[in-house]
Amino acid sequence: MRAPNHLNALRAFEAAARHLSYVAAADELNVTPAAVGSLVRGLEAIVGVELFHRSPAGPARLVLTEAALAVLPELQAGFDHLTVAFERLKASREQVTLSLTVPPAFADKWLLPRVERFATAHPLYDLRIDTSGRLVDFAAERMDVGIRYGGGRWSGLESIFLLRDAFFPVCSPALRDGANPLRGPQDLKHHTLIHDRSMTSESTFPTWRTWLQAAGFPDMNCERGLQINDSAAAYQAAINGSGVALGRTTLVALDLAAGRLVRPFGEAVDCELAYYLVHRPKADSDPGIAAFKDWVCTEAKADGANVG
Repeated sequence: MRAPNHLNALRAFEAAARHLSYVAAADELNVTPAAVGSLVRGLEAIVGVELFHRSPAGPARLVLTEAALAVLPELQAGFDHLTVAFERLKASREQVTLSLTVPPAFADKWLLPRVERFATAHPLYDLRIDTSGRLVDFAAERMDVGIRYGGGRWSGLESIFLLRDAFFPVCSPALRDGANPLRGPQDLKHHTLIHDRSMTSESTFPTWRTWLQAAGFPDMNCERGLQINDSAAAYQAAINGSGVALGRTTLVALDLAAGRLVRPFGEAVDCELAYYLVHRPKADSDPGIAAFKDWVCTEAKADGANVG
C-alpha cells in the first residue's frame, strides 16, 4: 500500500493537533504559522472535512473537531512507523565508532549500566570506551569525547558540568547489623575503614578524616584500615563486608538501590570536584559527538545523584 499524497499537509495537521497551536507547530516544523494554517486549510479542502473548530477569538488555541479526534491516533501511529523506518535506514549505513575516555569506577558504576539506552537511541554509533584512568591526549590519540573528574578546567578542552558527588559512610547490611552494629560514628572504631586512594593528588577530595571532622569526631584514629587505589574496588570490598567505605553518591547509587550497600548513619559532606564531559573545542559540531553529549547530559540531569 502506497503512502498517501499530501504528507506535508498531514504533518502540519498532526503537529497543530498535538500542540493545539499553529505557532507551536510552526516552531517545530521550521515554517511560519501562516504556512501551517494554509496547509491545514488545503487538507480540509481536499478531504472535505473540517479539522478545527473556528473560534471568533482567533486561532491562538485550536479545538479539534470530532472527525479530527477520530483519525489523529492512527495518523500519529503512522508517523511513528515512518520514524522507525527512517532510523533503520540510517542504521543500515556503515557504523560510526565514537572513542570515549572515562574514569574506570565511573564507567563501572554509572556509565556502563546505561550505555544500552544510548545504543537504542543512536543505533548508528558504536562506543569504544577507554577506562585506563590516565589523562588521554585527545589530539594524539584521536579521542572524540571524554568524562573527567576534577575542577572543570583542562588545557585544550571544553568542559560541560555533569554530576557532583556527596560523601557518606556505606557498608554491607550484614556489617551494619552484625556483632558490632553500626549506629553512629563512634562505632567505627570496631570496624576496618576502607580508604579510596584513587584521588590522592587532589587535596580537596574528601577522606575519612574530612568526614569525621565534619561529624564531630576529629580525634578518632582514621588512618588505619584498608587502602585501595580504585573506587569501584573499594566499594566492592565494602559489599563483601570487609569494612566501611566513604561512599560517593554517583558511584554507590545502584548498589544502595539494590541493597548491596546501606548508609548506616551520618550526614553527607560535599566536594567541589565534579564530573564533566570534555571534548576538543567546537568538536560537538560533529553529529556523533553532539549525539553523545546530548544523551549523557540528559542522563545526568535525570540522575538523582546530582547534588551540585
